[in-house]
Amino acid sequence: MKIQTLTLLATMLAVASCTGAKPPEEERRYFEPRTVADTTAGPFSAAVQVGNTLYLSGDIGVDDKLQVPATAEAEATAVLNSIQETLRKSGMTMDDLVYLQVFCSNVAHYEAFNGVYRTYFKREFPARAFIGSGPLLFGARFEVQGIAVKR
Repeated sequence: MKIQTLTLLATMLAVASCTGAKPPEEERRYFEPRTVADTTAGPFSAAVQVGNTLYLSGDIGVDDKLQVPATAEAEATAVLNSIQETLRKSGMTMDDLVYLQVFCSNVAHYEAFNGVYRTYFKREFPARAFIGSGPLLFGARFEVQGIAVKR
């Protein structure tokens, strides 16, 4: 699922190199960082901030025991709460999101997700893709990843 994020980053770097622009030499800040030495968890950090831009890893709405909530609405709430908490840790809000990808194991959950999703924003909605993905980890219905830029 992280391949899309890597593809997006590679495309951005390719465009920058074609225009002669150099990527900024900015410090990176990691949220829930993991390193190659950490073999007890997945090989990714929850988010990485470079300058005013935050790159959010895919997140699913399971509980501490990796259990999926009973309803699509409860799961959408859980995953969006998790995204919101990561944004808060970086000093951002849901309204700083500029792009989201929502992977969904069954697109029949589209309206249930949107009903919850709409309640998390006070301003404009970010650009978004809602992608039918097939099975997700732990039987989740949704996995959400995104990019936020501090206003």
